[in-house]
Amino acid sequence: MIHVLCSPWSRRHLFAIVALWEFLGAIPACLAASDVVTVDVLIYGGTPSGIAAAVAAASDGDQVLLSEPNARLGGLATCGLAHPDFRTFEGLNGAFLDWTRRVQRYYQQTYGQDSQQAIDCFRGTHAEPKVSLLVFEQMLAEQSRIQIWRERRLVDVQIAGAGEARRIVSASFSDPAGKQYTVRAHEFIDATYEGDLLAAAGVKFLVGREGQSEYDESLAPQQADGQLQAYNFRLIATREAANRVMPSEPSGYRRADFAGVLPLLASGRIRTVFGYPHDCLFKAQIPRLPNAKYDINDVSRGIVRLSLPGENLAWPERDAAVRRRIFNEHACWNVGLLYFLQNDEAVPAAFRAEVRQWGWCQDEFTDSNHLPPQLYVREARRMVGRYVFTEHDTDHAPGDARAVLRRDAIAMGDYGPNCHGTAHQGSRFGGKHSGEFYKSVPPYQIPYGVLVPREVVNLLVPVACSASHVGFCALRLEPIWMSLGQAAGHAAHLARAAQASVREVPVGVLQSRLHADGAATIYISDVGSGHPDFAMVQWWGTLGGFHGIAPMPKKSGQRGKNIVGQYYEAFPNHLAELERTLDAPLARQWQKLLVDLPVPADRWPSADGRISRGDWLRAVWKLHSRSEQ
Repeated sequence: MIHVLCSPWSRRHLFAIVALWEFLGAIPACLAASDVVTVDVLIYGGTPSGIAAAVAAASDGDQVLLSEPNARLGGLATCGLAHPDFRTFEGLNGAFLDWTRRVQRYYQQTYGQDSQQAIDCFRGTHAEPKVSLLVFEQMLAEQSRIQIWRERRLVDVQIAGAGEARRIVSASFSDPAGKQYTVRAHEFIDATYEGDLLAAAGVKFLVGREGQSEYDESLAPQQADGQLQAYNFRLIATREAANRVMPSEPSGYRRADFAGVLPLLASGRIRTVFGYPHDCLFKAQIPRLPNAKYDINDVSRGIVRLSLPGENLAWPERDAAVRRRIFNEHACWNVGLLYFLQNDEAVPAAFRAEVRQWGWCQDEFTDSNHLPPQLYVREARRMVGRYVFTEHDTDHAPGDARAVLRRDAIAMGDYGPNCHGTAHQGSRFGGKHSGEFYKSVPPYQIPYGVLVPREVVNLLVPVACSASHVGFCALRLEPIWMSLGQAAGHAAHLARAAQASVREVPVGVLQSRLHADGAATIYISDVGSGHPDFAMVQWWGTLGGFHGIAPMPKKSGQRGKNIVGQYYEAFPNHLAELERTLDAPLARQWQKLLVDLPVPADRWPSADGRISRGDWLRAVWKLHSRSEQ
């Protein structure tokens, strides 16, 4: 529901009215004064992205309220998705990298520097859900300007203005007891997986897939439709008897729903129940988690899937009862399949013996029968914003090792578009998902416009961001969502401080703030966060300084050597090589970039064939920094 409080007014008039209301205490009669909260930035959604946004805005000096509709913070990262999707350690940066370092430090301090747990956390990227939650809560607790609400669900928003000058004035929430609260804020951030706040604010969004003609994407279907990428649970399981809890029969369980797996077990097409990556029913991600736990996922292109495309189509509707029904349907299927395999006497003895070694973790999800309290919502609403991220944003620049250049980038990713399917053909046992794809791409940049609505001047959307279905399938990853959340938090502060629209945020200033925060806007594999030249190299690379240096590989998105599972060594030909001598051809290319900078030509550093790339860039960086002061 949207409440329009007044006709179009200028920003100055609107702020004056709000200030007068507050001065006079002109609060609606239905609300007690104690039920109204005023902050600088309101963030709806305690996902990793929402947490990153809150930390960023608070570190900039803003008073932040983070409101989470569920009891547990951290979204999927604390609800089973313990294997975050990235390809290379060199691509980790910003808020996500900070989180991983904290995770690694926790395991080293708790179990020992060289302990198995410290090794199994995989440089801090793989954490037990309870540890992920602990670390996120510690990050938030360090910021005194952040207030946290749990189990506060959005009721509606109040809007002032009209057309593309609309502004959110406040948002109303309810707690489990039905009591309502109103929050007034200068800036709003929707960090929910579903885009509930943007929808309530009347921002344009899409649910479903565009046809190929919309953006000329090779992975899009011929015709647009309402299909959504499938959901499932990310279960946490173990074979450690001391910490194992055997699954109980789920609500709604019917044996007949699972008997269809028996012929497949007899056929030999299933090698093992738990395995990786194929010929199994439950994908046990490798490497395993600390303390002998496993992140269990849907088997890509498998003949039996945990994901249920088509059963989730009503999820984007902001209806708690509908979402609970869909949640329960997926829980019954995901848990019921394991329960059947463990307990039904018709299951071949060898399979039953294998699967009875597995169970839930006694020390995880203790308030929800050891099952994740959130469903893995891979895609719901997608905002149609100032820039729509598509498959083309992940393509190589013509003839280049690098992806297409986006000078207004505020984040980067290295995983590539992937979709677990949007529909299913045939039986759940032996049928096939359709709409499934996995594409190898080079590391890509993400423009600021994906965060920015067309209609509302004080809202940013880092999770249900502006992308086509195919483009969204590259962005829908927790490390990227954290990067987008971090950018949204800093952008919200810049907009508030300038009393300006989020559209008017100077991207160059935002990029500088992100680089100072260790966040990357382009993939540079040999100059990571913490390197003394990180900000300089990110600035120069985002201008285009490292494009055109290495040719496009024979195979699109060529990766480095595989480490384990889905993880690889650095993408080749994405180096800065600062110690390398600056040769004449590259010097000419770089000097062309200087033309657009406020640096007089007579002050350009000399490229005499002896200076290194790093020394030349440091001289340019110094001149640029002075010109910015």
